[in-house]
This record gives sequence, C-alpha cells and structure tokens, in this order.
Amino acid sequence: MAKVSSILGRDAHPSWEMVATKRLLLRRWRSADRLPFAAMNADPEVMEFFPRTLTRVESDQFMDRIEAGWELRGFGLWVVELMESKEWIGFTGMSVPSFAAAFTPAVEVGWRLVRSAWGRGYATEAADAALRVAFCELGLLEVVSFTTNANARSRAVMRRLGMRHDKAEDFAHPSLRLVHPLSSQVLYRLTHDSWLGRQ
Repeated sequence: MAKVSSILGRDAHPSWEMVATKRLLLRRWRSADRLPFAAMNADPEVMEFFPRTLTRVESDQFMDRIEAGWELRGFGLWVVELMESKEWIGFTGMSVPSFAAAFTPAVEVGWRLVRSAWGRGYATEAADAALRVAFCELGLLEVVSFTTNANARSRAVMRRLGMRHDKAEDFAHPSLRLVHPLSSQVLYRLTHDSWLGRQ
C-alpha cells in the first residue's frame, strides 16, 4: 500500500483533509472534538455492535491513533459536522485494519454517528464522500467494510454504497473469542470499477 504522505511530502496538506457534501463537512480533528467523541463512544446504543463502550482515556487514545494514521498515511477518519449548524455528529473515513485476515492488507471505509443523526442518510452521504477520495484522490483499487452479522443499519449503508457481500468471505474477528456474540463478521467489498459504474 502506497504511503500517500511520502508522495505529498512531509509538510504537504492534501486537499482532502476537508471535504464538503451537500449537507456535511468532513474535516480533520481538533482538541475540542475530544469531549463529543468520548460522549459518543460511551453511548451503549451507539456501541451496541462493538465489544464495549470506551472510557474517556480509551476514547482519547483512539483519537490520537486516528491523527497518527493521518500523519503516517495521508488519509484517515474525518470528523463529520452538519454544514449549516456546525453540529458535531460523528466520524467517517478510511482506516487500515490492524489484524491479519484473508482479505488484509486492505483499506476499510467506516462511520460512527451520534444517535440524533441516525435515520437521515448522513452515514451514506459521508461515506460516499470518503469513497470518492479513496478512488479519485488516493487511487485505491478496492475498499472494504465489515461489521457483525446482526448490524442491520451498517449493512444497509454498505449496500446503499454499492458494496457487495459474498457469504464465503464472512470471517471470525481475530480480536474476539469465537464464542463472543460479535465474533461473526460479514465482509463487503467495492472496487474502483464498480464505484465508477454507479456514478
């Protein structure tokens, strides 16, 4: 996987550090984001399909890893704001799975939104903007996404994005014990050519 930051140069700031859609602004992280990020990560409903909620320390460490990923690779997860009100509603973007599996190494598109932002199409709109960066700016040939089998909301977003699921590629998450209720994961893929054909 090419390290985009090495192409841009150490002090370069890629144009995709801030991305606007019709209703949303995707931007890099700021210190003020730590509080709403921690509140979202502590919400049991938001974290229903994750092993557990995060403490404030764990949430801050997660945010630090996100920013470190941007510095290392030249891409990562953005904060998502509502364009008109500037309300903080969560994150979307690309990350690199840290575990080994049949489909890795890979780039994953993902999202997490506060409950008040659910059901309005924001996750699809934000992730679609992330995919545009992945394919048009970063030149990726494929992006994946995965979640636990029971996460119907995220799976619906994946389908709306045009991602394809092959049951033969479902896997047990290596970071979770096989007996864990969230261990069973479904994998979705989207190639550059498939994405281009939908535009």
